[in-house]
Amino acid sequence: MLATWKIAPALAAGNTVVLKPAEWTPLTASLLAGVTAEAGLPAGVFNVVQGYGEEVGAALVAHPGVRRISFTGSVPTARRISAAAAANLTPLSLELGGKSPLVVFADADLDLAVDLAVEQYDNAGQVCLAGTRLLVEESIAEEFTARFVARAGALTQGDPRDLATDLGPNIHPEHFARIDGFVRRALDAGATAVVGGAPNTELGGLYYRPTLFTGVAADSEIVNEEVFGPVLTLQTFRTEEQAVRMANSTRFGLSATLVTGSEERAARVTERLVAGTVWVNCFFVRDLRAPFGGSRQSGVGREGGDWSFDFYCDLKNTVTAPWAK
Repeated sequence: MLATWKIAPALAAGNTVVLKPAEWTPLTASLLAGVTAEAGLPAGVFNVVQGYGEEVGAALVAHPGVRRISFTGSVPTARRISAAAAANLTPLSLELGGKSPLVVFADADLDLAVDLAVEQYDNAGQVCLAGTRLLVEESIAEEFTARFVARAGALTQGDPRDLATDLGPNIHPEHFARIDGFVRRALDAGATAVVGGAPNTELGGLYYRPTLFTGVAADSEIVNEEVFGPVLTLQTFRTEEQAVRMANSTRFGLSATLVTGSEERAARVTERLVAGTVWVNCFFVRDLRAPFGGSRQSGVGREGGDWSFDFYCDLKNTVTAPWAK
């Protein structure tokens, strides 16, 4: 899905494309190459190159023949890509994930707020846009937490091919260990896991229990670093000003979700949130014609619809003198 957001506009703009998928998710990229070939795309227009980022990816981004680089991934990898691209002055479009807030005000529909919060566990938490920092107005925090714990406790983990499954496994043993490291360090730092807090030993493998931490410090790792797993934190606020300040407190700015019953508050708060996308009383409603991207260390540039052509094309201005008659 993420690859097609980039491939389609790049092809539509008249470019040839080389896709280097993440080494942990190679299969759908190869399937897509087969689909484009069956559709009649000429040979060499869309290409898939498999391999490890340190080898194949590094060679591609440093190649002088590459005219654009669009990357989705981590900030450390983006820094390496940027350094390689700088030698050739290759333009970059970077989508680098985030640590997005989900802000719940006391005037919100509480059932909707809990539903949206639990939805952040989708795809086993492996969603760059996920609102992993739940910021809840203090006066409703106790009721919100009780309802959340009940809903999260009813989630079903298992085979993602089973329609009854709510949470599948994480992608790779290395990533699973990374998630567990975040959780263990948060517990050691004094956070309380009111939901989950450990691997699902009943299922084994790469299944991590959906986790919610309370009692987290504002400057703690679990609040500020992207886990990319089924791990959320809950903090409380008293005023709108404090909510905005907390929402904007990380180095990221990819997305934000706001739950409120006031249109006026929604307008005020969304204007002040540092985020490329803000959802109000909904989540992950995605129109591919709309601009997509992040602020701060969540990325550089915007893609989506006509916005993509700003990146995948060079504008040309032709000025012609009057013809002699």
